[in-house]
Amino acid sequence: MQKSVTLDRFDQALLEQMQVNNQLPARELAERVGLSESAVLRRLRRLRQEGVIVADISVIHPAVLGAPLTIHALVSLEREGSAALDAFTRKLRARPEVRQAWYVTGEADFVLLLRVASMEAYEAFTREVFHDDPNVRAFRTIIAMREVVGAGDAMPITPGAG
Repeated sequence: MQKSVTLDRFDQALLEQMQVNNQLPARELAERVGLSESAVLRRLRRLRQEGVIVADISVIHPAVLGAPLTIHALVSLEREGSAALDAFTRKLRARPEVRQAWYVTGEADFVLLLRVASMEAYEAFTREVFHDDPNVRAFRTIIAMREVVGAGDAMPITPGAG
């Protein structure tokens, strides 16, 4: 989303409902937020066009995909020039274990969310992606024991957010 978007109370209510279940029919959304079905459809179309709703996705349980282990890795690079950043980003995008990645400020340069089948799979990943890359200075591993808030939990929509 490039520009600021003003969200009224109906937009906020729609977005909260969509975060919980984006498969609800427009009829049911309309009942829940107090609008007509056609108004709901118009608003959803606008929210998508304006980039407020970025994607309509299904969140699949990682164990079903054979990757029950969730790992966060904090990665520090030796160099952060454009070419080095682009090369590392390309490497991350090519790896199916990398489910999300952020270029960040602070102690680390990247924060990765990884899904792997086992510690052995993670060790192989670290060897191929971190140890074999001379531009990776260091990495720290955080292993998730249990998800306490996840993708199925709605994020509060604040008035005027955008």
